[in-house]
Order: sequence, then C-alpha cells, then structure tokens
Amino acid sequence: MSPTLLRRVVGGVLLFLAVLLAPAVATAAFLATAFVTASVPVLALAALASGAAAAGLLGRAGFALLGLEGRRALRASAFAAVGLTAAIAALAAVTVFRPMPTTPVAPAPPGVKFWNLPTGSRIAYVHAPAVGRARPTPVIFLHGGPGTPGEGVPTGGRELAADGFDVYAYDQLGAGRSTRLRDITGYTVARQVADLEAIRRGLGADRIILVGRSWGGSLTAQYMAAHPRHLAKAVFSSPGALWGREYPGSTAGEPWNRLSPAQKTRLDELNSSPRMLAASVLLGVNPGAAHALVGDGEADHWMHEVALQGKDSTSCKGGRPIATHNNPQGFYNNQMTRKDFERIPDPRPRLRTAHVPSLIMRGECDFIKPAVTAEYRSVLPDSRLVIVKGAGHSVSGGQPHRFTALLRAFLLDKPLPTG
Repeated sequence: MSPTLLRRVVGGVLLFLAVLLAPAVATAAFLATAFVTASVPVLALAALASGAAAAGLLGRAGFALLGLEGRRALRASAFAAVGLTAAIAALAAVTVFRPMPTTPVAPAPPGVKFWNLPTGSRIAYVHAPAVGRARPTPVIFLHGGPGTPGEGVPTGGRELAADGFDVYAYDQLGAGRSTRLRDITGYTVARQVADLEAIRRGLGADRIILVGRSWGGSLTAQYMAAHPRHLAKAVFSSPGALWGREYPGSTAGEPWNRLSPAQKTRLDELNSSPRMLAASVLLGVNPGAAHALVGDGEADHWMHEVALQGKDSTSCKGGRPIATHNNPQGFYNNQMTRKDFERIPDPRPRLRTAHVPSLIMRGECDFIKPAVTAEYRSVLPDSRLVIVKGAGHSVSGGQPHRFTALLRAFLLDKPLPTG
C-alpha cells in the first residue's frame, strides 16, 4: 500500500471514529459532570462541548490525512464538529430530554385529610372512626412499595371500626398525596419510622397496632425495633424482607414471572425509555441530577404504568384481578428508600427481644420467598404464621373475607379461624 493511500485510509478511519466517539464522549461528559452538579443545563452544555471537541480534534486529524491542509482542514473539521454536535443535540432532544407523560393532579377524594407532622412531612390519610366507645389503641395500616399507596380505607378497616377501633391508613412520605421531597436523599427508612412515631404522638396514643402489607411489613418491623414499647400488636401480611441487606434488589422474590406477551412487550418499552434509563444511571451518580432531569410527575406516572403491567402477576393463577386506582405512586421514594434499606443496621438483634404479639399471614402463591416470611416467625418471639390458601402477595385482595376474619380475631384476642 502506498503512503498516500495509507494516509487516506487512516484519515477515513479517524472521520468514522469521530462519528462514533463524539456521542460516547458527550455521554461520558454528561455523567462525569453530574458528579459535581445537578444542573441539567450545565450537564447538557458539558456534553455538547465535549462531543464537539472530540469531533473537532478527530475531524481535523482525519481531514489533514486526507490531504486538506491548514485552514481548509480547520474549516472542514469545524463544519463536521458543528454537524455532529447538532445531530447529538437533536437526538438527545427527542430521547433523554423529551418530557414523558404525567398524570393530571386531581382533587383528593372525599374523606382524605392531612397531617402536618413535626418532621416536616405533610401526610395524606383516611380515617374510619370507631363505632361506639373507642378502644384506646388505634389501628394503622401501612402500604407497600415503598411508594405504592392504596386508596381509601383498606380491606378489614370498616369491620375493625365496627369493633371499636379507630382505623387509619396513610400515604407514606413521597407517595400518594403526601409530601414529595426536593432533596430525594431524604427518603430513608429512619424518616419513615420518624413519621410514624410522629403520627402516634399526634393521635395521643400510648400504643398503636400496625397492619403492614409487603414493604409495610418491613416498615412495621423497623418501627417495632425502634419503639417496641409503643406497639401493642403487629400484623404482617406477606411482608417483604426483614433486613434489606440480606435480600438486595429483587432477591427476596421476583414478581414479573406471569406476564402476558402484551404486558411483557409494554414493560420492555417502559424499561427501555432513554429518559428513565438516564435517570436510573444518574441516581447512582447524583440523585439530585436524576430528580432535576425527570421530575416527580413524570417518574410517578412511569412507575404507575409499570405497576399496571404486573398488578395481576402477583396473584394465584386464575385469581381475581386487582382493582386499580389513581392515587399516585412514588418513584423516588421507592428507589431511595430501597437503597437505604440495604444500608441500615441489622434490626434482628433488637427484634428478638421485642415481645410484641404478632400475626404473620402469607399467601400460598406469594412470590416472596418462603424463607423471607419464615424469618419473621423465627425472629419475632411472640409471633404466629398462617398460610392463606388461594391468596397471592396481596392476602387482602385474594382472600378478603379470610384476611378480615384473621385480622379481627387476632386483634380481639379470639381464636384464629381455621380453613
């Protein structure tokens, strides 16, 4: 190969590399800049400037090897850099920087009230007042997720109110109609426990009864470890992991095993969103940057769409469909609280000494591993475990009458019904 031909081949290769590497350099600069700032305009400018610089340097070298000299090579590389930068900007504008749908904010349904807690949280809740003379110990339902609230008084709540219990269910911080934090690193397990303790104090109750479903069960255990004297009884309905570090990620159980082809296709579409992929990567670099890029409205709507695809995959095969509602999910609460749950100290030593009467219910089709549920029974000294046939992860959804009967009997100190 002649020297001239070799130069031209290398020059062409450099121009080809400029096309390939400029977007990669821009992406790397976007993420690297996130280590020092959460400003989305600054991140975008850093990305474009770095991409243009890479394209310009490689382009100038490539054009020079192709025979352009001096100013001609400089002008050609400048035009190439501008063109590539414009293409990168256009691609980013319709992918990473293109806003996603949001759910319009609707007025709260009748019966929804708010607590303004001394922790700074504004918490939405519903209340089923006790019928007749109220018992001194209120019942508080804790929803799952983290960040997946219910709507209205949960299954069994009205019946407990008729038994004389004041019944409450609330949207945890960062979920439903409750406060969204500007600094999403504030979503921690300790903050959720502090909110719950503030609620107890606000109710003027020396002791409370907690009914926790899924993540709500994990939160109930955390409250028990921190404030055992203020917990009269606890009910764990298909609880999540007792300690997040022992079951990181989804290792406690995988809920996405029974999707239809259409649901799986839709889930894949949602998970491949460039904007959410960028936010997910940024969460590991700078959570504030992720939040600045994708706000609560977009992220919560995305999480709601994901949940819709898998809502019935957690039930027994052929089970009744789970009803839907529009109380917003909390994406950043979910992501940050889960991450914090995997970092907190082991609660089991304190739980082994917490003599709080506890009922553990597990649906026979629960996707949570049996060992996860069994750990509650082995750690909590005053606990009983009941397997509920015909129920999946949501015992109250799959077998509402059985759930209510067990709940009432346990709280009223009656023998638990069999069958």
